[in-house]
This record gives sequence, C-alpha cells and structure tokens, in this order.
Amino acid sequence: MSKKSVVFQSILGPLIDGYIEEKRSVGYKYKKGSSLLKQFDTLAANENLIDIKLSKELVFLWTEKRPNETVSTRNGRISIIRGLAKYMVRLGYQAYIFPAATISIDRYSYVPYIFSEIELKNIFTTCDIYPFSDVSPNRHLTLPFLFRMLYGCGLRISEALNLKLKDVDLGNGTLFIRDTKFGKERNVPMTDSLTKRCRLYVKETHNLKSSDTYLFQSPYGGHYKESTIYNLFREILWKAGISHSGKGPRLHDFRHTFAVHCLKKWVLDEEDITNLLPYLSAFLGHVDLRGTQHYLRLTADLYPKIIASVEQNFSTLIPEVSFSETD
Repeated sequence: MSKKSVVFQSILGPLIDGYIEEKRSVGYKYKKGSSLLKQFDTLAANENLIDIKLSKELVFLWTEKRPNETVSTRNGRISIIRGLAKYMVRLGYQAYIFPAATISIDRYSYVPYIFSEIELKNIFTTCDIYPFSDVSPNRHLTLPFLFRMLYGCGLRISEALNLKLKDVDLGNGTLFIRDTKFGKERNVPMTDSLTKRCRLYVKETHNLKSSDTYLFQSPYGGHYKESTIYNLFREILWKAGISHSGKGPRLHDFRHTFAVHCLKKWVLDEEDITNLLPYLSAFLGHVDLRGTQHYLRLTADLYPKIIASVEQNFSTLIPEVSFSETD
C-alpha cells in the first residue's frame, strides 16, 4: 500500500500519517505497517472518537484476539499500536501503551535452510542443462546466472529482479542495488567468474537493448515475477534431488547460505570477525549489525567443529535469538 493511496478517516488520521512518515524517513518502506494502521484507523472512525487521544479501551478493542488468529499475527497488531502510542506520547498526546511484558515478538523464529556445497553444485548443474523454451526463449540462460548471482552476491530476489542494465558495471564487475528493503542503495562486487558469466549473459540476451531494460527481462515485458522464479526454483530443487516442503528451501536461502559460508570461511581462516562483520552487514544491505550477527549464531550451530572457536572468540557478538527470514 503506497503512501499516496492511504486516506485516513478518523480523528487520529493526521497522527497516524505522521507516524508512518517518520518510519519511512529512517529507511523503512512500512507497507505492512501502513496497511495495519489503515485497519486501525477504520476501527477508530467507527468508534466516533471526539478527543485526539489513544484510550486504553480503544487499544484493548484493537488488540483483542480474533477468531482463528495466530499468536504472531496478533502480536504484530500489538506491536503496531505500541509504536503509534509511543509516537503520540512523544508529541504530547495522551496514549495508552500496551505493556511490552505481555507479548513476545520473535523476529527470528524462521530457521533458514543452508545449502551444502554439494547441493549448490547440483542446483547449478541442473540449471545449466535446463531445456530451451519457445515461450520463454531466455529462460535456460536466465536460471543458471540468476541463481549463481543470488548465492554469489547474497542478494534478495527482489533486488536481483529489479536490476537494470544501467545498474551493471561489466568493466568493474559491480552491481548497483537500488530501491531495497530498507531504502539503502549499495554497490555489490561480483567475483571474476561471476562477472564473466554476467558479460556472456548480457551479450546473449541483451544485444543492442536500452540501458533501462531489466537485466532479467521477462518475455512478456518488464522483469520476471518473484512467483515465476520461485515456481521454477521448486522444479530445479526436485530435479537436483533436494526435498522441498512448505517451510523451504526458499529463494531467500541462497542469501542465508552466502552469509553463513562467508562467516564459516572467516572463522576457519582465523580472521578478525569483529572488524569484518560491519563489511558483511554493508554488503548485505542490513540496516544495522543485528541482522548480520544472527548469521554468526547460525554458523556456530550448523558447524559444531568450529563452534568452540566462535564461542571463545566472538561470544559477545552472538545474539541469543534465532534467525529472521527477511534480513
């Protein structure tokens, strides 16, 4: 839901709009939050509020558990209203802040699937022999390069699919990532081997095309949809002999695997992770170090042989929570 499409109707509307603007000003796209606050605004409008305040009664009405609602979904609504209440209090308005002790929001409940080196090899080999399609002539060229890019650069699938030719520097082997999850633009280097593949891919698929053309152009115009690539990904997994369930593996797990493999190599090479972690954070486009630190815990959990080294040298960097799918 874009900001321009949101019209608030309750007396709290201007404050809700201000809160959303504040969240976006610090880098959050806040699409889901905006959608939830629109629902809250509708509730507030139906209650015919007279005073500009957030009463305890209204907060309880918003946060009461709905039929068949999961705990995490309800906690999300609670988190949203807590944020709005704190914002209103800062501006001098009366607002009831739902007690934090009554909820437990775990951003890191998702356990990612980390591909082994053998599994990655099987995936890439399967992509390399993917059959030609008359309907989608470049698909057999797109999949081998796209999946290698997701792993080799640790990109989110949305970041890869939004790349245009003007974002690809074939001379220096870098990608310019724009319009990211947290609004943080960044340059991402490719390895020499990936750069060579990129040059070959562009030559074979984008001869004499505009620099404003998408790198992974759909045969129907624009770029491939995430859902299309995900369905092809599931087919590739099946052909590569990797089991898929409702919980993964997912395309985002290429990114998780890149980070874990990177940290594993650093630990085994006895590198100073304290100094290197900020570089990985910037490379991945994290808004702060917290998202990156969870990979360190995951690395230690997945590789018992190096857990002693991780615990001994970097225990202060390892958080106690598990992982987030969306970092």
